Amino acid sequence: MTPLEVVHAFVNAINRRDIDELARLMTEDHVFTDSLGGAVRGRDNMKAAWAGYFQLVPGFTITIEETHSDDPVVILLGVAQGTYAGETWSTPSAWRAKVRDGRVAEWRVYADNEPIRQLMRKAR
Repeated sequence: MTPLEVVHAFVNAINRRDIDELARLMTEDHVFTDSLGGAVRGRDNMKAAWAGYFQLVPGFTITIEETHSDDPVVILLGVAQGTYAGETWSTPSAWRAKVRDGRVAEWRVYADNEPIRQLMRKAR
């Protein structure tokens, strides 16, 4: 698969909440970086992180509006959305993926997480 195809498969796995497929599409030394710069390293750690996130934010999905690719880097622009404590949120987002040997080696999220933070504060 091309880097673009790998990244679209990765997004599809996120949208299906398919942790096994996400793991298959990650390098063993995969690095996830959130919008605040926090990083999770390693495929096994990310499997656990995705499982926890999908439990915390049921219905989490990514809608891609634009895609830009410059092998091996793919940039996605769109919207992240989900539910928290029974309420829906969404926020414009961007993702940067770096693909190596047919797998996502790096996944970085750029998003304003204030919509979900507001719901978290409200649920306290």
